[in-house]
Amino acid sequence: MPIVGSGWKMNHLRSDIADYAAAVRKGLADVDTTQLELFVLPPFTGLVTAHEAFSGTGIAIGGQNMHWAEHGAFTGEISARMLRDVGCSHVALGHAERFQYFGESYEAVGLKVAAALENDLKPILCLGEGVEDKEEGRAEEVLGSQLSMALTKVSPEDLPRIILAYEPRWAIGQKAAADPAYVLERHRGLRATIEERHGSAAAAAIRIIYGGSVDRSNAGTLMALQEVDGLFVGRYAWSAEGFIDIVRIVAAHHSKGRMP
Repeated sequence: MPIVGSGWKMNHLRSDIADYAAAVRKGLADVDTTQLELFVLPPFTGLVTAHEAFSGTGIAIGGQNMHWAEHGAFTGEISARMLRDVGCSHVALGHAERFQYFGESYEAVGLKVAAALENDLKPILCLGEGVEDKEEGRAEEVLGSQLSMALTKVSPEDLPRIILAYEPRWAIGQKAAADPAYVLERHRGLRATIEERHGSAAAAAIRIIYGGSVDRSNAGTLMALQEVDGLFVGRYAWSAEGFIDIVRIVAAHHSKGRMP
């Protein structure tokens, strides 16, 4: 089932979210989205509004981050149980900006992935190499290390519940997405790593989506790639019109052949 998701970062008030949801309802009224997995990740302040506004649309709601503990003296944090309590089914973990601005580590991400699974949240596990890693030919090594640390506490049986989001850090917020051939190589590498460490069944079951400057100009090309199971869209989908564009493109590609 192809995936389209959007992380809104620190954008949108509650009134904006209600308007966004109304526009999406109207804009996708003629599109069969029952064969797609759709989600949006609003800011924490908008989760309740989003859960209500998107009710009945088939669009799931998720958090942009969470703590690994169930409760405690962690000022400013939010737990998996809290996300579930406001209607979330997904949570993004390990986004590049968490490392860039907030000192995140993949050891911490591993704890969060385990906590999310324990609380029946679907982790969207973000992985990505920096520009120096790319230039020095270390992308596969870096991604493998990130994957290893993030999945330390995950059993092979739980892997199908995780969505891997490949987001090269050098492509986030830029004018263009990564080259399709490069994306294909990275996705194949991630799936091969899963197969090597967890077996062929786990590798076949896990889904890998691409994020990093996705927009209507490249969504179709990316979705045509054999190893791309969906798209994780940033700023282009901060507007309802952008989200509608990408969903329509992915829906149109759902039954078509892909590039080898």
